[in-house]
Amino acid sequence: MFQQAKQNRIFQDVINQIQEAILQGRLKAGDKLPAERELKEMFHTSRGTLREALRVLEQKGLITIKTGVRGGAFVKAVSTHQVSESLDLLIRYQKLSLEDLAEFREGVEGMVTSLAAGRAKKKDIEHLKYLLKQAKIHLDEGVSHWDDFISIDNALHMALAHITGNLMYQSVLQTVHDNINKYYDKFLTKEEEIMRENYRDLCGIVEAVEDGQAAKARRLAQDHVNRFNRFMQEKEQQHGKL
Repeated sequence: MFQQAKQNRIFQDVINQIQEAILQGRLKAGDKLPAERELKEMFHTSRGTLREALRVLEQKGLITIKTGVRGGAFVKAVSTHQVSESLDLLIRYQKLSLEDLAEFREGVEGMVTSLAAGRAKKKDIEHLKYLLKQAKIHLDEGVSHWDDFISIDNALHMALAHITGNLMYQSVLQTVHDNINKYYDKFLTKEEEIMRENYRDLCGIVEAVEDGQAAKARRLAQDHVNRFNRFMQEKEQQHGKL
């Protein structure tokens, strides 16, 4: 399964070989890696180097290490969790600016909404309209239901991604929307008028998707992202003046 590790970069080579075996499907979720003694012989490496490499793979979320009689290193299912954690760190340490986030979302969400307009089926439109009804309920209940409203907003964006049928869009946007509330909490003022503008945007987007108007759907989604980024930038600038 594995080859002797290259001695000039043995630590990284051990990581790369195991990682590739997992990503290529030669090692599947639930599989147990060979015992430590076997791995040492395969890689021609020391116990310390091997254990450190396994710890890195565990930190990446590719394996889990269990102790005890039935312990060992087991392959985990690859998911978007690792990517989500990386984005979470970018947000917490403010390495991702509002401008970067808006530029990214404008491109991706514009494309997703455009594709959804050309691929949506009757059941998809029904689901989007159901989400709009739920958003309206929370809107009518006022700012005290802000968090519920934002949750439905995120769900609607994810519904559009699912309509595309493209797993890449679904994965990336799931990561974004799992983390974006940190920006909202810091930079977006909780006001009923903002909720109303958001709701109007969503209604327009769903209508364009239902009518199959791809260009209009893209434009509305991009305008939506830009408008709310502008709100957040204004608040960021106000904080900077305090």
